[in-house]
Amino acid sequence: MGTTPPRRPRVLYVQYTNPAGYPPIEHSAGLFVDAGCDVVLLAVVSAQDRLRFTERPHVRVRVMRAARPGWRQKLHYVRFLVWTCWWAWRWAPTCVYVSDPLGAPAGVLAARLLRRRVIYHEHDAPSYAQPTWFFRRILAARRALARRAVVSVIPNAARAETFARDTGASRVAVVWNCPRRDEVVPRRAEPVSSVLHVLYQGSIVPARLPEEMIEAVGRVPAVDLTIVGYETAGAPGYGRVLLDIAARVGAAERVRVAGTTPTRADLMRDCATFDVGLSLLPEEGGDVNEEHMTGASNKPFDYLACGLAVLVTDRPDWRAFYVDPGYARACHAHSVESLVEAFAWFAAHGAETRAMGERGRQRIADAWCYDEMFAPVLDMALHGVQ
Repeated sequence: MGTTPPRRPRVLYVQYTNPAGYPPIEHSAGLFVDAGCDVVLLAVVSAQDRLRFTERPHVRVRVMRAARPGWRQKLHYVRFLVWTCWWAWRWAPTCVYVSDPLGAPAGVLAARLLRRRVIYHEHDAPSYAQPTWFFRRILAARRALARRAVVSVIPNAARAETFARDTGASRVAVVWNCPRRDEVVPRRAEPVSSVLHVLYQGSIVPARLPEEMIEAVGRVPAVDLTIVGYETAGAPGYGRVLLDIAARVGAAERVRVAGTTPTRADLMRDCATFDVGLSLLPEEGGDVNEEHMTGASNKPFDYLACGLAVLVTDRPDWRAFYVDPGYARACHAHSVESLVEAFAWFAAHGAETRAMGERGRQRIADAWCYDEMFAPVLDMALHGVQ
C-alpha cells in the first residue's frame, strides 16, 4: 500500500477589501506557494471594481460582494467575520494572514479560539480623528492582534516605530512594498522614438496628479503622458477634468487617460514601454501614511523594476532615497515651472534618463525585491518564532 503524501501547509488571507489593489499581497501569496503552501484569499470586492487578483495553481480567491453603506454594511461585516472564522475552522490553515485593520477582529478570534498562528500586515495606518464606537472596537482588536501575532509587517520604518508604540507589539518587521525579482525586466533596448513617454499609474486624484502636471506637458511638446488607474469617491470625474485642461493647453493628443489595467502582470508589462514614471506626493502635511512613504509606495519601485527613470516630489526623504543614488529627479509638484524644467531635462538627456532607469533596475534585482525582504516573515509564518 502506498503512503499518503503529507498535507501542504495552508495560508488563509483575510482582508475586508480587494487584495488586487495591494501588490504585496500578491507577492507574499506567491512566495508562500513557492515554499510549498496552498493559499486561499478571502476578499470583499465591489461589483464596479475592475482590479483582479491573479490566481495560479495553489492560490484561490473567494469573494464576498461589498455592501452599500448603512445598516446593510453593518450586517455584511458581521457576515464577513463569521465567514472568515468558518474558513479558519473548516480549512485548518497553518497560518492566518490578516492584512488590514478591519480584518483584525477575525484575526483575534482565529488566534484565541482556534489557536491559529497569525500574521498581521498593515499597509496603511488607520487615521480616525474622532473614531466612532465601531472603529474604537476595530482599533482595540488591532492592538490585541498586534500583541498576539507571530509578527506584524509594516512597510516603513517610521510607521513601524509608531505602530509598536501604539499597539504594544514586540515583533515588527519592516518589509518595503517592492516588486518580486521575477518582475524585473531585462535590460532595456535603446528607444527609437524621439518622444519622451511618461506614465502615471495609481489613483487619479489631485494630490497624486495635480492639474499643473497637465499644463507642464502642454509646454513641452516632446512629452506625452499616459494615466493608468482609477478615480476615487473623493474625486469623481477628475480624469475628465485633466483631459479638459489638456485640450485647453494644446496637449489633447498627448495626454491619455487609459483607465484601470485589471491585473498587475499586464500593468508591469505595459509599464516597461515608457521612459519616465511619476510618483508625486504633497510636499508637506498629510496623515501619518503620507508623511512616511519611503518604502511604502510601490509606484517608484515598480517603475524602476521596469527600467524607468522616476520623477518624484522634492521631499528630503524621497530625495535621499531615490534622487541622491541616481534613480530619479525631483520637482515641486504644484509648480508648472518646476515640472516644465524636469520634463525638458528628461527629454533633452535621453542617455542619462536611460542610465537612471538602468541603475534602478539593477538595484531592484540585487536587493530591493520582495523575495529578500519577506523571507524572515515567511519563515515565522510557517515555523513560528524560534
